[in-house]
Amino acid sequence: MQSIMVSGNSANRIDLVFFSDGYTEDERSKFFEDAQRLTAEIAINQTFYPVQPLLNFWAAFTPSAESGVGVLGVPKNTTFGLYRPGTELRGLYYSKPKVADAACRSLGEQCDYPILMGNDPLYGGLGGRFTTITPSHANGALILRHELGHSIIPVGEEYDGGYAYFGVNTANSSRHVGWKHWLTDLVDEPRVERSVMPLQDYTWTILNTSVPWSTKFSSAGTYARHLVRISISGVPAQADLRVELDGVSLGWRPRPEIGIDRSFYDFYREEPLSAGHHQIAFTLLNEALEGVAQLCSVEVLEFGTDDEFSEKNETTYRPTNEDCLMRQVTERDFCKVCLEGLWTTLLSRIDLIDDMSTKCVSNNEQGTLEQVLTLRTLALGQFRARSMLDIVPSGHAHASHHEALRDYANDVNESVVIRWFKDGQELERFANHSFIPVSAGIYRADVSLVTSDVRLDKDGVLMSSRNFIVDGGECRTMDV
Repeated sequence: MQSIMVSGNSANRIDLVFFSDGYTEDERSKFFEDAQRLTAEIAINQTFYPVQPLLNFWAAFTPSAESGVGVLGVPKNTTFGLYRPGTELRGLYYSKPKVADAACRSLGEQCDYPILMGNDPLYGGLGGRFTTITPSHANGALILRHELGHSIIPVGEEYDGGYAYFGVNTANSSRHVGWKHWLTDLVDEPRVERSVMPLQDYTWTILNTSVPWSTKFSSAGTYARHLVRISISGVPAQADLRVELDGVSLGWRPRPEIGIDRSFYDFYREEPLSAGHHQIAFTLLNEALEGVAQLCSVEVLEFGTDDEFSEKNETTYRPTNEDCLMRQVTERDFCKVCLEGLWTTLLSRIDLIDDMSTKCVSNNEQGTLEQVLTLRTLALGQFRARSMLDIVPSGHAHASHHEALRDYANDVNESVVIRWFKDGQELERFANHSFIPVSAGIYRADVSLVTSDVRLDKDGVLMSSRNFIVDGGECRTMDV
């Protein structure tokens, strides 16, 4: 096992471990490179950077007999037996949960969240007890941070047409939302901004050049704006496909260097759909792509004043529209509500205080030795830069971390507040000091994290306190 990004001892950190699946012995170095790249993409300057000092990332390699992941529901001969249920680029399932559980348990406290990484270059993943992903250059990080949101915070979906709506980002009543402390201009109850989805279809259809794939939907014509959202795989060039709404091209063009991987595309219009029937059509223009080009999903949303839709036809409420990666996987960050949930969940499992210890140091003014009590906290607030060099993953520049630290400091107000007490009396002159001179007595350090990322700490997880007894032993110089 190799360390990827380590911020502290596993006894007081949340440990995420990449486990290899479908990597042969000859692909060992590829596995570690994939794990390093994905860690950097989610933990440096985005998504998990705010809580990075609370996390450790590791990579554990076990060679598989075969390379890759299974398809059509048939696993390959690999460590955890990852497979796709069909050929579609969506879920990535595991067939050996007992093996995965044993692998994680064998690491003891060094494995809190196992990540099973299947050696496949295309989109795929799943959340739950074991997060599954692929190292797709286009989508690996997108899927990883979304699925970890399910596993760690934990929260359900925010996108329409699902069934798992739960957690801090979900409310069943507009009168009892859990994020009221994030709202502005709140008088009686939150203002509900409704939307309707007249079309949602996970088609997973293989496109051909002979007959365009099309479908119809109806609009009430009462909404001010609309959005067409599609996902496509197997179409690498703009000249290969035409996407039309009511016979008018939407101007689809693929993401640069997407190749045949799956990708999402939004077509937003600040204008209403007319009342009545509409048609959206997909025409494959390149015969050579038949059998590969696939329309994965298509949906149309209108923003106005109607009920939200779900698989169960129940109304639920979310904090934001399109501002959270739990709704839209192409977003790189959590919304404020989910980020607050991430903070409080992680800090409920670890302590703000890492350690307290005494040592003798030289008092330069008097030329003598004095006993000092040192407090080591998580590297948050004013201490973030302290461990910057310790957690830089190999192969990545320190400059990226310093840039991330600067950007985060500009966006977020964060500090660690320290109060010292001796025999019950506060030592105000040492407020916010990480070490103090001591003599015999009982010392206590009260530590609290103040961050604009968290507005409500109902369980008090952003506070910690620890006692330390100094027995009065003196520091003495030793004759040489």
